[in-house]
Amino acid sequence: MSSLVSLTNVNALKLISINLFMIEQVATAFASQDYRTAAKLIKKLLKESPENPWVQFYLGKLQEVSGKHQDAEKMYLQLLRSTTNSKILSQARQGVKRLQDIKEEETKQAIAQIKANPCNAETGVLVLEPISSETKSQVAPKFAQIMQIDPYSARLIIPSRGWRVYRSGGMAELQYYGKQLQNAGISCFWAKLADIQKIQVFQVHYFAESLSQGTVVCRNASNQMGSLNFDWSEVTQRVIGLIPIFEEVVDRDVRGKLERKTQIQDYFHFCDLHLPSRRCILRIYDNGYEFQQGVALAPQASQNTIRINWNSLLGWIEKQLPPGKVWSEFTTFAETVLEQTEVLDQIPPHMHLFRREATPWDPAFQLYSGLAFVRNV
Repeated sequence: MSSLVSLTNVNALKLISINLFMIEQVATAFASQDYRTAAKLIKKLLKESPENPWVQFYLGKLQEVSGKHQDAEKMYLQLLRSTTNSKILSQARQGVKRLQDIKEEETKQAIAQIKANPCNAETGVLVLEPISSETKSQVAPKFAQIMQIDPYSARLIIPSRGWRVYRSGGMAELQYYGKQLQNAGISCFWAKLADIQKIQVFQVHYFAESLSQGTVVCRNASNQMGSLNFDWSEVTQRVIGLIPIFEEVVDRDVRGKLERKTQIQDYFHFCDLHLPSRRCILRIYDNGYEFQQGVALAPQASQNTIRINWNSLLGWIEKQLPPGKVWSEFTTFAETVLEQTEVLDQIPPHMHLFRREATPWDPAFQLYSGLAFVRNV
């Protein structure tokens, strides 16, 4: 029995010795760039010693020189987590760094190639669309890898509800990253700010009586009053949202001293009707609509509150429209974009509201409605 154990040990030592010799041969083959010989030796070693970290390292290196960069990076990262061999750790780190440098260079070249098209030099935004929590955990590592951030931050950035304006800049760069994200299963889209700026917005004063079609009395961007006739079938979608009304109030601070501060006191209710065939938006809001004019919405309208009249108007509009998308997550969207003044400063709000001072909420709504418009044209 003891002789059998000794024989087994001898055979094991022989196998280790042979593997070490073959690993040295692999190293020599890589040094001389004889990748065909290296591949044959690695194939044999994988059958005999698949768990050997040196075998795994050289497999990763073979994948790297073969252009299988994702597989190589995965192998290097696995070794950084699983082995304690200082030489392997050092070379695996070098491998990860090489691959990151290659990826950065490829990204620069791809963006430069896209920038060669003059249309791609325009400014735009990259918008992330909501993803379920379950899916988010699966795609967050991919998002982190593409955008070169840590996975924890990636999970926080990807929205669970509503749109998130993630990045602004040249369309070339946004398009490049957007396609990468879409290929990774991350829902997003990108849009030119110029396309949003070109949309005509008409401020609706009231709907006139009309049997066969819709008719609005409205003002254009130049504040000229007129009327516009349209077929209700032209309205493909609606955007609704609440725009804060700010008032300066006097309150007491933690020490009991009086102080002036700005607070949200109420909200304006907005509803946009999109007519993409005419490249225009019909914009309606509660305090700007003349409920006593045009279509009779409810009995004794003069005695009703603005809220009752507004709800009656929305109900009437809904009856006229064919089934269509309703975008109603403006508040969630606004929270992601209010600080991005470099974007909002380029968006005319197209709102005739009395404001003591400008607020980013107004162009944020125009951006939200404009994105919905160009997203579905």
